[in-house]
Amino acid sequence: MNGTTVDFGTAVRDLVWSPDGHKAAFVDGAGDLAVANPDGSGRVTVAKHPAGETWSHPAWQVAAASPQGYYPVKDNLFFVAARNGVSQLEKVPATAVDGTPQQLGLGGYSGDNTQPNPETGNLWPNGGGPYGSSVYANSDTGEVFIRDESLRQQGGPVTKGSEPALSPDGEQIVFVRSVDGHDHLFESANSGATATAKDLTPHATTDYTEPAWSPSGTTIAARTANGIVTLPANGSAAPTLISGYQGLPAYRHS
Repeated sequence: MNGTTVDFGTAVRDLVWSPDGHKAAFVDGAGDLAVANPDGSGRVTVAKHPAGETWSHPAWQVAAASPQGYYPVKDNLFFVAARNGVSQLEKVPATAVDGTPQQLGLGGYSGDNTQPNPETGNLWPNGGGPYGSSVYANSDTGEVFIRDESLRQQGGPVTKGSEPALSPDGEQIVFVRSVDGHDHLFESANSGATATAKDLTPHATTDYTEPAWSPSGTTIAARTANGIVTLPANGSAAPTLISGYQGLPAYRHS
């Protein structure tokens, strides 16, 4: 973390920071969902995975209550639960201790031809924005989906791609799409299937994967074979290698 090592007292996988930077959520060495303080202390097992099930890629859903009282305070963790090769999204309160996760409701697609969103094959949830919106990918359709609880149908497919990340303001999605043999980073508005995607790495000679937004929404970090790179979120400059470490990047607001 910023060039130093932090000991969480267990193996740490798929770490993600809460929007305020006060807590880290991750899958621990036992395969359970855990939350801890930034210095590794105060680790709590939020939920324990059932035998035969593998959990991965937690994501925060945090939002204040709406002024009109339509929506309560949100402080949840979404994650992927996989069993026998079938994956689905689940959620549990971020403050739970040995909690019981529930399958995440995904609703349908509010287009001209309303269709239910797929319940299985869903991966890589990521949250952002003031209302607790999130994005995720589906391995069966090869699409990125937006999920918004304020919508009647809770959203639907946005574009072809994988490994999406939602901007802090909830307006933009960065994601991975294969082009000419390499994984490129693309950016799109979250406005549904009519949105136009922009290639942020048009001259890629390596694979750019696992993107993450900076809290300011101006910079994107990504993983490559050589280490972690950053680039402007508007694609105005080429990626810059900032670390030879080859882990999954995660920004912490502090």
